[in-house]
Amino acid sequence: MRICICGGGNLGHVVAGFIAAQGVHDVVLLTRHPERWSHKLIIEAPDSTTYTGQLKGLYGDAREAVGQADIVWLCLPGYAIRPTIMQIRHFLPPQTAVGSVVSSTGFFFEAMELLPPAQPLFGFQRVPFIARVEDYGHRARLMGYKESLSMAVEHMTDADAFRKTMEQMLSTPICLLDSFYEAALSNSNPLLHPARLYDLWKDWHPGIVGRRVPLFYEEWTEEAAQLYIGMDAELQQLLAVLPVRRGSIPTVLDYYESTDAGSLAAKLRSIEAFKGIEAPMKKVEGGYTPDFHSRYFTEDFPFGLAFVQQLAHEKGVATPTIDRVMSWGQHVMA
Repeated sequence: MRICICGGGNLGHVVAGFIAAQGVHDVVLLTRHPERWSHKLIIEAPDSTTYTGQLKGLYGDAREAVGQADIVWLCLPGYAIRPTIMQIRHFLPPQTAVGSVVSSTGFFFEAMELLPPAQPLFGFQRVPFIARVEDYGHRARLMGYKESLSMAVEHMTDADAFRKTMEQMLSTPICLLDSFYEAALSNSNPLLHPARLYDLWKDWHPGIVGRRVPLFYEEWTEEAAQLYIGMDAELQQLLAVLPVRRGSIPTVLDYYESTDAGSLAAKLRSIEAFKGIEAPMKKVEGGYTPDFHSRYFTEDFPFGLAFVQQLAHEKGVATPTIDRVMSWGQHVMA
């Protein structure tokens, strides 16, 4: 098949390179900077395996990239999903499956509004890889795998056949979710990052300069974990009034095999793939201040947590903890 990857970020590199390296499908890329890419893409995995993928096409033009694609796969931040769907929608064949590498930043809501009612859609509950670009357009690192993946599909004539295709592409077991809500609503980054950011800087104001940049995960506090648990409890109340399978989005305590805030904080501090990741800060005279323009803010508040809050309000579910964190995030980004 012809697979079009949209987006040249961390996940775009690794997904494109990993699939292309199998030599089964033709992989092309839609990016704003095709001139910076090599057709040979090298992906280094944590077990010292190196995947070398040969990309069949590098495009900046949507018509060329998606016009003959069987699958169009968005590997994009939340803010880029809507404009990219608008960019490609007039060139999509009606049978082409359009999906997102992660669905918690608004993909299904945007796609259902902008694309034809019968357009096949798919989206993952969580990203399949932890990825980092090493040399843009040439080399990236696959830093961590998921043991299994969960995917939602809509308007598929044979959902299980599509599941098997994606399973083969990613070399990872995949289960189908019962509803797109189960992928579109997440207690991963849309709750995880805002909880930690609020804990770090809820008392920050202009003039406060830090002497060092804290580690985002390795210094995770029990207070941040408790906030995360509280936000998740409100999400679980929302899920209870939606057409979703019970347990399809495990609680954060279940997912991280924890029992309380203390054990959850310890678990987050110990995850190997998260080690070395710094909190989003920028250097100023005398030290560091929060970087409110980082993707931790610009993605996870307006294109993550906001969807949870909006849907909860529509369904009459009270979210005092989410409201408090969301209000703070909107204030500091204003």
